[in-house]
Amino acid sequence: MLNPRLSSLTAYPFDRLRALLDPVAPPVGVEPIVLSVGEPRHAPPPLVREILSEQADLWGRYPPIEGTAAFREAVADWLRRRYGLPAKLVVANDQILPVAGSREALYLVAAAVLPRTLSRPLGGAPLVLVPNPFYQVYQGAAVMHGGEPVYLDASRRTGFLPDLDAIDEATLARAALMYLCSPANPQGAVADLGYLRRAIGLAREHGFVLVVDECYAEIFDREPPPGALQACASLGGDFANVIVFHSLSKRSSVPGLRSGFVAGDPALIAAFRRLRSFGGASVGLPILAASTALWRDDAHVEANRRLYRDKLDLAQSLLDGRFGFYRPAGGFFLWLEVGDGERAALALWREAALRVLPGAYLAQADENDVNPGAPYIRMALIDSLAGTEDALRRVLNVL
Repeated sequence: MLNPRLSSLTAYPFDRLRALLDPVAPPVGVEPIVLSVGEPRHAPPPLVREILSEQADLWGRYPPIEGTAAFREAVADWLRRRYGLPAKLVVANDQILPVAGSREALYLVAAAVLPRTLSRPLGGAPLVLVPNPFYQVYQGAAVMHGGEPVYLDASRRTGFLPDLDAIDEATLARAALMYLCSPANPQGAVADLGYLRRAIGLAREHGFVLVVDECYAEIFDREPPPGALQACASLGGDFANVIVFHSLSKRSSVPGLRSGFVAGDPALIAAFRRLRSFGGASVGLPILAASTALWRDDAHVEANRRLYRDKLDLAQSLLDGRFGFYRPAGGFFLWLEVGDGERAALALWREAALRVLPGAYLAQADENDVNPGAPYIRMALIDSLAGTEDALRRVLNVL
């Protein structure tokens, strides 16, 4: 029998997009451009192919859940280098765990956290605080692991991040888990150190786990976004109640490698490791070897950022003053206010063979049926510069 919780999930955004667009034929003779999925298309660094080939004999061995010491130390060094963390604060063997991309880990971490809170005396399911709009995995993790999602609107009014001071005490008392994403998907907003410190303080005061999705942390415009572990360090203490998720998919343009890591509170990492030893996907040894080299190299990351900055420059030159355009501080999405995102997405496909994602598909409507994503479309700047210009001009021509 199917799990009845499935019926309470919002339809997966790309299923909804297919239902909207697939019955409609794009114009004949126009090359389709698909910018609905945040899948990087920049060329992966050559070292990936080289190392996977060199380490091919290791495909014949089962990889350990905890990965290799070399991988964990490379990640620890990167965390210290990227966020200025004190060396003694990052313990590679106790605070870092490889994962098969951040997506499955963001989903599975709820299984390590929520069951421990089901018997809270306050009644009802444990609450999972989710930004709205949100990455759909957060909602799925909450619902499928017995939690109740609470959607925190992240609108233009709130700087496209949840208003932490607007969360009431009753909600905080029942909270077991809070997901944050910085830079945010889809809006590109960055949580500053003060915001992260406030979120960490709430987690520690009310006894919930703060999960910070930082998979876009290396795709930024001007200033490197601060991280949650950096905020912990600035508070003068440890990583208690905090766990962060990173991936090479965006940083190094290798989404097919399926490689990332989680880091933070050693008690949470230990619980997560135990859970993953039963049901988590381990990362192959050749992939770990390539990932180790990628985390040790920053030059290819800066080159990658320059490509995205060039596309942001182009977008600003063409769209400034239109569709509520703003230059996102991080990530590679444009979050364009077009009035009715679903109608705009349909028109762009039908008239210009351009595939984008309606913002409503990434958000949850409130009790008054108001969906904070409804006026928007999300457009991923993942194509070449020429392809991006073509896509942006199609937007201007149609909308």
